[in-house]
Amino acid sequence: MTMFDTTAPAAPVVPARGRLRPLGLSEATITGGFWGDRQRVNGEATLAHIHARLESEGWLPNFDLAAAGTLPSGRRGREFADSEVYKYLEALAWEIGRTDAAADAALEERFRSVVARIAAAQEADGYLNTMFGRPGQRERWSDLEWGHELYCLGHLFQAAVARIRTRPDAEDGLAGIAQRAADLVCREFGSAGRDAICGHAEVEVGLAELGRALGEQRLIDQAALFVERHGRGTLRDIEWSRKYFQDDVPVRAADALRGHAVRANYLSAGATDVAVDGGDDVLLDALRSQWDRTVERRTYVTGGQGSHHQDEAFGDDWELPADRAYSETCAGIGSIMFSWRLLLATGSPRYADLIERTLFNVVATSPAPDGRSFYYANTLHQRVPGVPADPEATSQRASSSLRAPWFEVSCCPPNVARTFASLDAYIATADDEGVQLHQYASAQVRTALPDGRAVAFDVTTAYPADGLIRITITEDGEWTLTLRVPAWASDAKLRVQGETEQAAEPGVIEVRRAFRRGDVIELVLPMHPRTTAPDPRVDAARGCIAVERGPEVLALESVDFGADVVDAVVIGPPVERDGRVVLPLRDRSTDAAADVPLVAYHDWAQRGPSTMRVWIPTR
Repeated sequence: MTMFDTTAPAAPVVPARGRLRPLGLSEATITGGFWGDRQRVNGEATLAHIHARLESEGWLPNFDLAAAGTLPSGRRGREFADSEVYKYLEALAWEIGRTDAAADAALEERFRSVVARIAAAQEADGYLNTMFGRPGQRERWSDLEWGHELYCLGHLFQAAVARIRTRPDAEDGLAGIAQRAADLVCREFGSAGRDAICGHAEVEVGLAELGRALGEQRLIDQAALFVERHGRGTLRDIEWSRKYFQDDVPVRAADALRGHAVRANYLSAGATDVAVDGGDDVLLDALRSQWDRTVERRTYVTGGQGSHHQDEAFGDDWELPADRAYSETCAGIGSIMFSWRLLLATGSPRYADLIERTLFNVVATSPAPDGRSFYYANTLHQRVPGVPADPEATSQRASSSLRAPWFEVSCCPPNVARTFASLDAYIATADDEGVQLHQYASAQVRTALPDGRAVAFDVTTAYPADGLIRITITEDGEWTLTLRVPAWASDAKLRVQGETEQAAEPGVIEVRRAFRRGDVIELVLPMHPRTTAPDPRVDAARGCIAVERGPEVLALESVDFGADVVDAVVIGPPVERDGRVVLPLRDRSTDAAADVPLVAYHDWAQRGPSTMRVWIPTR
């Protein structure tokens, strides 16, 4: 039996070194509020919805067909359908770890049942895929550009990591399944094997984290091999060029993320893992530089990434059309994965700033309030009212102008599910001196520093409804509390145990003292609405403004404007009135003026079909 490091935090990312240490699900726990509500819906509705669709679409039964030896007859779904089962399994593992399986035995039973079906489909040498490798199917590894075999295994590895980190003593077999598959990958694609990569990065990040979880350096070394092979032109060229696969230039030589946005972010996350564990500062600096340029020039105000529909890809610098924004939900999640790793490595709050922006305005936008329908792409300008999706139908991935229950390519729903289920692990970190709070939610934090000092506090907040974050100390101790002050919070204030209020500049602010049980620290973030002007080099948004309040981007919907939003012109600054942000607008078609309420972008289209825009003309 493999022995796991039971001291590792129950978190998706546990690097060997870095500026900050992640806190696991037992150390940081979201207890309510905005993100608590989304976790509750995810656990109560979304996971069951995904399971039902994986069954009805045939993607989970594909494993049964493989075990029965009847493939390819009856197989359904795209070549990467296996990965959605693995992402769902990862979401289940985090949810069980977050809520405690004892409280919901049915969830644990469902998890073990899915693992058993996967185990039955694995071949003796560790190979696991329902699309390739059997009589009547294409040979293994015969289509590395589009086959997604290694991509699927990367998601299997991440599911196993979630289970190892949350239930290291569980004898369900998932860790063994993943280890056998990883062993095969190392044999086939190691330094003495195939000199090749997968057309969709993911195996890199999966191998790196599985290697950490199993204590197997060779898996991290294999991830490093894949990272270094990118950019050598080993994949066939395609109409969008090898840039689509990040196989045009080496990772170290790139100046920004490019090509398919999900692929690019997954590769960058895996490359960061390799750089951190290998002490490769040159690679890490290159990735930080790429992040900088990508965020400055290739990222939407929502945090969304990817401005091309045809190839789901980044555009050139400043190419950010609002009405053609692809901004795939999975690309936003990949961006969070990349940014979180850079945050752990460096401690810089700018990475947490982008995570916050992306969480509130991409990830939170995708699911409907009931957790049973989703956006795949996240446009910033809807030109025609959408058509409600058939709740029983399977939609085209980007053609749904309203949230849809499932897609022919349904990578986004299980990706959202695994993100919400593991979100507790992204709110706080620790170092030798104390704890850093990066994302604001009602939560409990209970951990210990390396020298044994206990740290315990509760966070209560209605954020983002208001900007008051109250931290109440629950155990005596001397340590440093570090709070992130978002880049947009230019006039934030800090109050410590009744002492004189002080300014809190954007970045971080530290409170070091001998805390006593009952001490209260309050960070007050300014939540008044503000306008944001685009960089003048963004042609598509020139002459427009966006309105933001706290971490939320706001949107104008025709249901509030009373006409097509194409006719809206801003004539005054936004104000908050009766709990809503209103914007003085003129209707260009009638020359009428009125104060029109805006909605949080993540709530758009919840009242039915409408036209919508984030960037609003000023003339």
